[in-house]
Amino acid sequence: MGKQELEFYDTDTVSWTPVTQHPGVSERILARDPDRGLLTRMVRWDPGLDTSSAGQVSHEYFEEVLILSGSMHDLGLQQTFSTGFYACRPPGMVHGPWTTVDGCVMLEIQYAG
Repeated sequence: MGKQELEFYDTDTVSWTPVTQHPGVSERILARDPDRGLLTRMVRWDPGLDTSSAGQVSHEYFEEVLILSGSMHDLGLQQTFSTGFYACRPPGMVHGPWTTVDGCVMLEIQYAG
């Protein structure tokens, strides 16, 4: 099937939906193809979010992330990243955990590895 064809639209028309397995995280699904493992979404972290209890993570897909607003602190790298910072994580790359004081909004693209 593939991702559906979409011309420019206002992403504010897509509701934020809580990510149930991650309290303090919500998402706006912009485009998806579940058959091929493709996902484009905006992810919002609430101010004060701390993911350290989950430890470091990795996954079986590519993940590209662009911080659109706010900032996050990577506890593994001991660095803070803010608006305009970008990451590309191949399958199996270990990353995180993070905290955020002021919250952040990210554009995230996932695709099969």
